[in-house]
Amino acid sequence: MKYSTKYSDAIHILAYIHLFKGTDLSSDRIAQSVATNPAYVRRIMSDLKGTGLIDSQRGRPNPTLTRKPKDISLLDIYDSVEKDQHLLHTDKKTNPNCLIGGNIQTVLEGTYVLLQQKIAAEMATISLQSIIEGIQARSTT
Repeated sequence: MKYSTKYSDAIHILAYIHLFKGTDLSSDRIAQSVATNPAYVRRIMSDLKGTGLIDSQRGRPNPTLTRKPKDISLLDIYDSVEKDQHLLHTDKKTNPNCLIGGNIQTVLEGTYVLLQQKIAAEMATISLQSIIEGIQARSTT
């Protein structure tokens, strides 16, 4: 099963921008921290800029957060990079002639909508600041 790390990479990038402001914030440098390529970092940063979470200027490696980390929720970040993607997905290739295969998608979709709403509500209560504080706390241990 393939899954996306775009969301966690976006959080990583925002934390990096905040913690290392005033230093080299080029996509090359950030990509080293994420262990990826600079083009991927630029694509994520473009999404973050498009939703107003960061400000950056072409050719200048100095992106900045547009809000304080305490005012950026994990839901804000998720919505920026994952757009309308849901966290949970049903398997659309089940046997429609089977009791379970013919009905499971409909049953699970309702459950997944409820779970998505609960997860989104919880994500809205967690700030980028709390992630940054967790990183800082772990770096001193």
